[in-house]
Amino acid sequence: MSGGADGADDAEAAADGGGDRADRVAVTGTPGTGKTTATALLEGEYDVIHLNERIKGDDDLWTERDADRDTLVADLDAVREALGDWAGVLDSHLAHRFDVDRVVVLRCRPEAIESRLEARGESPETAAENAESEALDVILSEAVAEHGAEHVYEVDATDRDPEAVADAIRAAVEGEREPSAGTVDFIDYI
Repeated sequence: MSGGADGADDAEAAADGGGDRADRVAVTGTPGTGKTTATALLEGEYDVIHLNERIKGDDDLWTERDADRDTLVADLDAVREALGDWAGVLDSHLAHRFDVDRVVVLRCRPEAIESRLEARGESPETAAENAESEALDVILSEAVAEHGAEHVYEVDATDRDPEAVADAIRAAVEGEREPSAGTVDFIDYI
């Protein structure tokens, strides 16, 4: 955008919701909500960091393997150091634990999470644990506690295709939508 001599173009863009682009955006959510699929569609527009892949690929970014869950335990301090002065979109169920301007929390019906995780080879126990975490708003609660509700954008991805989810993320990055923490409720699963 280019501003005129009096800045009228910039003021008009701000009034239209433009000009409020965030430098650092976390896209987080329970495993199985569609974070990596949706953020992959944004790679041509933003620097997208798929944090889980980076952690898996660097032995210095994790401390141990949780044998029961067949997962790595991330060393968040080491990850912060490795990220350095980053900008863009950070994709991970851990992304909300970092210094960011906005947090997009993808949500999905717990039953859908359970079946998605089992389809990609997770144990029924792990899938059920993640579904229960989603029903209890675990990641949403952590994101709000860490960053404040005014910086959290909740997106129900249950019945949206990846392109629509990417559009919702883009709107949050660009400042084209209002924060929306606490708008999705899956407690009926419990």
